[in-house]
Amino acid sequence: MSVALRMGLDRDPDVALGTIATAATALVIALVAAAGEEPSRGLHLDSVWPFLLAGLLSPGAAQILVTIAIRDSGSSRVSMIFGMAPLVSVTIALLFLDEPMSAPLLAGAVLVVAGGVLLARERDRPEHLNRLGLVFAFAGATLFAVRDNVVRHLAVGRTPVPPAVAASAALLGGTVLIAVWARRGVGRRWVPFVPAGLLFGGSYVSLFEAYYRGRVTVVAPLVAIESLAGVALSALFLRRSELVGKRLIVSAALIVAGGALIGAFR
Repeated sequence: MSVALRMGLDRDPDVALGTIATAATALVIALVAAAGEEPSRGLHLDSVWPFLLAGLLSPGAAQILVTIAIRDSGSSRVSMIFGMAPLVSVTIALLFLDEPMSAPLLAGAVLVVAGGVLLARERDRPEHLNRLGLVFAFAGATLFAVRDNVVRHLAVGRTPVPPAVAASAALLGGTVLIAVWARRGVGRRWVPFVPAGLLFGGSYVSLFEAYYRGRVTVVAPLVAIESLAGVALSALFLRRSELVGKRLIVSAALIVAGGALIGAFR
């Protein structure tokens, strides 16, 4: 999603337009998934309000920050920052959800941190890279982490709402917030951002499905694979502007290794 969004911003750098177009397109995908939810489970629309509120955090405020970050710092570096989000998610889960601590979990966390340190010490950065964008990216990733824990807390026997319906509710809440902020209407200028929205919608529904089935300490670190994918795709499609070097690749590999370690020993 981050690479597709960067490509859209290269064509039209309007952050407000890119954010609302991406979120609204993702909402359509989630609604389609919700329509195909198992009929016997029902929709339970009277119970979706916690997910609407969670959506104000992410994709609401988080997506605004992330779009700014991708415009200012590029998709590869921002993808790396996304890889740090599991650390926040796991920390919250350990402190507030009483999820179990283990040696592989700690080792995986160390690898993820090591990847982040390498990124911070990177020297071969693109000239256009704005470090403030990385701060925005980490703020957005932190909101992702809070959202993850809220969804997992609600999913464990506390809500009858099916996952795709919950994802739709969160996207609806976030899209409304973004629309109020963006003040942009539907138009042809949305087209460059539609691919990012399609990918975002599919990934968002998949994430909710995962949290309905697995602990935060397992699912969140596996999401770190996005870092490696973001770096690889940036190198493939945005090679000239992203300047993906060896240090960045090693950083991504460390983060993914940390997520794989945690997942393997869950």
